[in-house]
Amino acid sequence: MRLFAFTDTHGNKKIISSLIKKIQNSKPDIVICAGDLTNFGRALKKLLNMFEKTNLPLLIIPGNHETSPQLTEACKKTKFAINIHRKIYQFNDYLFFGYGLGGFGKESLEMEKLMPKIKALAKNKMLIIITHQPPYKTKLDKLPSGHAGNKSIRKFIAELKPVLSICGHLHENESKVDKIKSTVIINPGNKGKVIEI
Repeated sequence: MRLFAFTDTHGNKKIISSLIKKIQNSKPDIVICAGDLTNFGRALKKLLNMFEKTNLPLLIIPGNHETSPQLTEACKKTKFAINIHRKIYQFNDYLFFGYGLGGFGKESLEMEKLMPKIKALAKNKMLIIITHQPPYKTKLDKLPSGHAGNKSIRKFIAELKPVLSICGHLHENESKVDKIKSTVIINPGNKGKVIEI
């Protein structure tokens, strides 16, 4: 399976147009946005509609610049965009789970409560998680002041062992890749990244 993932475009139409060209050239099965498509929710529907020409499913989660209700409402008006915040999406033997944590919260008890359910659903499938925040104590959450990631996301990865974790939020760490045990963690940034699984 081939994915095209990106994050943190913050409403920049020039960046989004460039991403769409990359998507069309790379011919992925699915497009993933790990949050912050907009700048404080502005022009969300218009920005989503720019991806219609890719003719591919767009799995998206809210970042800290849009809310899940805003995103759900905008996605309903398209035939291709799916807000997977706290939801799953299945494609062949792959199960995608999204959780749009934003800001700098160190934990999410809600996400931890969802772990048994996701673990049961992911049995005999390859799990891919999409979060806005990076997991704690990785190359993807390291800032000069220390680690700024989320401990609940790290716990989720350590216990459920997804094949892939896609995140964003910290622009300083875009394009960085790390691992937690066997899980590859990627921040594709706003330039995007083709990911082969």
